[in-house]
Amino acid sequence: MPRSFLPDLPSGEELAQPTSGVGRWLLSGGRLDLGHQAGAYHSHPWYLTLWLTGVDYFSTLGYQPGIALLAAGALSPIATAFLVLVTLACALPIYAQVARRSYAGQGSIALLENLLSGWSGKVFILVLLGFAITDFVITMTLSAADAAEHAIHNPLLHHYIGEHQIGLTLILLALLALVFLKGFNEAIGLATAVAVPYILLNFVVLGRALFEIMTHPDLLPKWSNAVFGKTDLTGVLIAGALIFPRLALGLSGFETGVSVMPLIQGEPADTEADVPHGRIRNTRKLLASAAILMSVLLLISSFATALLIPVEDYQEGGKASGRAIAYLAHKYLGSIFGSVYDMSSIVILWFAGASAMAGLLHVIPRYLPRFGMAPRWVSYSRPLVLVLFVINVLVTLAFRADVNAQGGAYATGVLALMLSAGVAAAIALWRERAYLLSFYCWLVASVFAFTFVDNVLTRTDGIIIASIFIFITISIGGISRSWRSVELRVSRISFNDDESERLWNQIVNKKVNLAPVRSSDAVSRTRKDAELRKHYKVDGPIAFLNVELLDNRSEFSAELKVQVRQEGTNFVIVVCQALAVANTIAYISELIDPIRLFLGLSRQNLVAQALRYLVLGEGETGLMVYTILLRYWERTPEDDVRPLIFLMSD
Repeated sequence: MPRSFLPDLPSGEELAQPTSGVGRWLLSGGRLDLGHQAGAYHSHPWYLTLWLTGVDYFSTLGYQPGIALLAAGALSPIATAFLVLVTLACALPIYAQVARRSYAGQGSIALLENLLSGWSGKVFILVLLGFAITDFVITMTLSAADAAEHAIHNPLLHHYIGEHQIGLTLILLALLALVFLKGFNEAIGLATAVAVPYILLNFVVLGRALFEIMTHPDLLPKWSNAVFGKTDLTGVLIAGALIFPRLALGLSGFETGVSVMPLIQGEPADTEADVPHGRIRNTRKLLASAAILMSVLLLISSFATALLIPVEDYQEGGKASGRAIAYLAHKYLGSIFGSVYDMSSIVILWFAGASAMAGLLHVIPRYLPRFGMAPRWVSYSRPLVLVLFVINVLVTLAFRADVNAQGGAYATGVLALMLSAGVAAAIALWRERAYLLSFYCWLVASVFAFTFVDNVLTRTDGIIIASIFIFITISIGGISRSWRSVELRVSRISFNDDESERLWNQIVNKKVNLAPVRSSDAVSRTRKDAELRKHYKVDGPIAFLNVELLDNRSEFSAELKVQVRQEGTNFVIVVCQALAVANTIAYISELIDPIRLFLGLSRQNLVAQALRYLVLGEGETGLMVYTILLRYWERTPEDDVRPLIFLMSD
């Protein structure tokens, strides 16, 4: 353990306080990256937190049966049965493993981040973030579009709304953005008030539909003939297995289920344990309950809609398109009940968008600013909400608010995250020597891989939109990393021993001349000492600074370890665990405040040196230290005399 810590240097990297009223308002919405670090969550019983997950998961009932009918027709109950099998036998066990290893609500992406390292790991995480952004953005746009679909087909609202689905979708998205611009916190009570009535209404509608099927015995033989008329059971099962990937958006609730883990109440023993086993057990109860409830509803709804909705009505533009269960509610329970169901559907679909927005506000600041791969304003709520709103508008206009057209992109994002969860669980179990469970997770990952590839091949629009998000994420990340590379990039430092701290206190505040050196041997220091005293007339002690880099330099901010020792009248400072030589020299220089700072120039190709600096933390050190210090001094003006800087040719 380090003996003591130096206080953090004033960063000088915060956003400058804006002078305009709009700028101050944008930054007054709060820092997102600080909120989740505080860890101040109010916990709730798992059976109440279930409904916060459910507004995302259960809301897919608004469009999933209609999409299943469009994809599979009479085979939709068979394809849905495969979906339920994958839900219970694949997704549920995988996310039970994720919950055990990501109990802070970080999800499968953070689990993979802990298992992978270096630049390859960072790029992989950025790709997954692109898929996650696809998932959450399409959740918002698809849910808003389906809410608009329910509204324009409602006989009471149609008179006022007409056929303006795109306009109504944009209004719902704007309302969503306004809520988050004002400030939105997780609300278990509101989620329960939205999700529970919706589930009860679905049971009423589906119960009435099953009664209709039982009282019309001709419906079942007609459906059976449509399914088995031209093939046998084996052919039907194969067809259902091949079709089920198109229904994969029905798996959407699991990532949300683990992301709400900090809100789930555990057991008293959790407060004293390193691993909150009570919270993990309760999360698994939540995941299992949600999966079983959703599976029952999906099976009943696919069976009822396949038997009761004519082909022409569930085709694109038909009365049941995007709202199959609502169609049954109006047809068999009347316009008043149907309108109540429509309003409940609109509310839960809108709230699902709110859940997705909260998810993005939770995920993006957790990763991109920490990687140095996003501008600093991304950590602030209001600017990020506005950017996400613009993206939502563009996606809605690109898909023309078509629910079915967005299904492929939605499924692509969901399946990519599930595949990553399967791979992460398999790797983690293998490292823990749980080989049998690891093998099962690899089998599950292969199922998700097949489903993902099939979805990509059959619905190319999904991978296209995901690729756009991935490209934007990586491009912005690279540009931002380059732009922010001149920040100090050091979070704090610690001393190796008490003697180092004592000597450090002797040399700060204009007591020494600072000379960074590449080599740590005494001969090089003696030669450098003679050179400086001869050519630059240096008097007084010289502090030679040697920086040792970490093997993994993909991180953006480092915690340094410092050793100081005296060598005659001079001092030797060795800094370990650095990420970039130039940034570390600049940081140490600011802490020591030397009389003079001597920096060497390599005189090598500047382009090659710039790439070495960005990727490896090396490169043209002298010029970069000078650039970093000038930028820092512009942001932190002070009356003290700055050190004299000498740029020397090596």
